[in-house]
Amino acid sequence: GISITLIWCVVQAGTFRLTVQIRVGEQMGLRDRTPPTVEEYLADRERFKNWDRWGSDDEMGTLNLITDEVRRHAATLANTGRSVSCAYPIATRPGPRNPTPAQHFISYGPANSADYIGLSYHGLVNTHLDALCHNYTGPGGEMYNGRPSSLVTTAGAAANSVDRMRDGIVTRGVLYDIPRLRGTDHVTLDTPIHGWDLEDAAKAQGVEPHAGDAVLIRGSMERFLAAHPEHDRMGAPMPGVHASCLEFLHEHDASLLGWDMLDASDQGYPGTIPTPDGNLMSWPVHFVALPFMGMPLLDNAYLEPLAEACSDTGCYEFLFMTSPLIILGGTGSPVNPI
Repeated sequence: GISITLIWCVVQAGTFRLTVQIRVGEQMGLRDRTPPTVEEYLADRERFKNWDRWGSDDEMGTLNLITDEVRRHAATLANTGRSVSCAYPIATRPGPRNPTPAQHFISYGPANSADYIGLSYHGLVNTHLDALCHNYTGPGGEMYNGRPSSLVTTAGAAANSVDRMRDGIVTRGVLYDIPRLRGTDHVTLDTPIHGWDLEDAAKAQGVEPHAGDAVLIRGSMERFLAAHPEHDRMGAPMPGVHASCLEFLHEHDASLLGWDMLDASDQGYPGTIPTPDGNLMSWPVHFVALPFMGMPLLDNAYLEPLAEACSDTGCYEFLFMTSPLIILGGTGSPVNPI
């Protein structure tokens, strides 16, 4: 394709001067602050694809970018000793965004007590880690690294499951606080988070992206829902992270994406999840990051306390740790990231 970008124009003393930049065969993107077209988004699935990057047997994806050196450096970032949880409490009450609430029962006697918890953690309320078997390239498609989705059955996933991450994720985390960058309370429907917002936030916060980073993106879902309670339901249009952020994650070799708002709605990209009405629901970041990039996702992170801690200290990089439960064949796990 051909893209033409207006660089500048000058009108002076009756003379009109126009300078343009013509690029052949190069996509618009971060440098141009232009969201990918539908065609470019579909091409990005191959452009950002990490299949065979770490071998045909690999089941860890971008977590391979967290080397021993990356972990050692991350450990040096624990300077203040302050510890902050990035998880919501397990959601046991039903609601418009929580149609399958967790079951929590207590048994007790004269000398002890115990719990039972039944939890469906994928969804919009519980903080959880998506394993690489969670999403496929499309209906009936493949998982990360070309494995057939038929490997996932009611008995569990025979590949790319969350138990592969049993040693935990320990790396440098960076908070990209977009409301703080914009001087607003929260991200809105008409102002989704773009890849260049992440670049601007890094610059404003004095942080340089590194390979192996856990990228945590705050849009402030909590404040958005407080201001717009009519969106507090399943299927409501939601603000969040635009597909343009995939280029940023790929270019800087991020190991993990954590977010409080998930995919921005109504981006116009092709849907992937069949719905009862026959349409395909679109989750454009999920369905590139997991099956093509091999990037685990930390969904429904609670980032308000972390944003406060970063603001207090003026530091937006930190030691980040999270450990999934060892669920053999599991498609993900509830987590409490620290």
